[in-house]
Amino acid sequence: MPSRNEHRTAQFAVDALQLLVRLYGQAYTGGRLNSLMVSRTPVYEIAEVMPDTIVRAYIPADREAVLRIAADTAFFGEPVEAFLEDRRLLAEAFCAYYTDTEPEHAWVGYAEGQVVGYLLGCLDTRAQERRWRQKVLPQVAWRALGGRYRLGRLTSRYAFAYARGLLRGEFPHVDRAAYPAHLHINVEALWRGRGLGRKLIEAFLAQARAAGVAGVHLETTSQNVVACRLYERLGFRLLAARPTRLWAGLIPGPVENRCYGMALHI
Repeated sequence: MPSRNEHRTAQFAVDALQLLVRLYGQAYTGGRLNSLMVSRTPVYEIAEVMPDTIVRAYIPADREAVLRIAADTAFFGEPVEAFLEDRRLLAEAFCAYYTDTEPEHAWVGYAEGQVVGYLLGCLDTRAQERRWRQKVLPQVAWRALGGRYRLGRLTSRYAFAYARGLLRGEFPHVDRAAYPAHLHINVEALWRGRGLGRKLIEAFLAQARAAGVAGVHLETTSQNVVACRLYERLGFRLLAARPTRLWAGLIPGPVENRCYGMALHI
């Protein structure tokens, strides 16, 4: 049986990784989005964006591409290595939940024979958080203890920065009863500005409405000016905003964490 010290070490790893994954939730939804849009058929299978681009439901064969794009765009549209040493930590601690547990709520943008963007969604955030704590978090923690991930200076810096942000109240509160669903979205740089992101969001909103969901929320930052404008054009409203020091030293000037929400059934 594991010793008391081993149990303490395991708990420390769990706590640290929980901070990292919550941190990534902020970085990820803050990824730079130049253009976001969608419409699905009545059976939610496919929607045209441009003659050479479509939005369709996620399938298991898309998993590798989705995880790659997530890592390539995690830091405000740039690679995750700006704040984490190991992109596998990002994929397994955060993105894989959506592709493996709620794939029916995921969408991809497809062009030239490949996935070029995606939306990962969830209709019940409370249930998602519970499943994540019970299943994903312990698995990732033990993998970290086993040396699977490279955890260096960057990862440590963000864990501490996020912890300080929690203490300072830098992260907006979301009313999960009013806005139970949430989404994360990213599009490859070469395919931004073509309406793909907008179509991805519209597809998920149509799906959420059909399921009778009360509302949807997302988190981003003030750095994503174009994305914030898009959310507002689509009908999202700013629910809360908090100044943050999370990105100090990596992004010039002040940064604000923002939470947007949309009521789907009034």
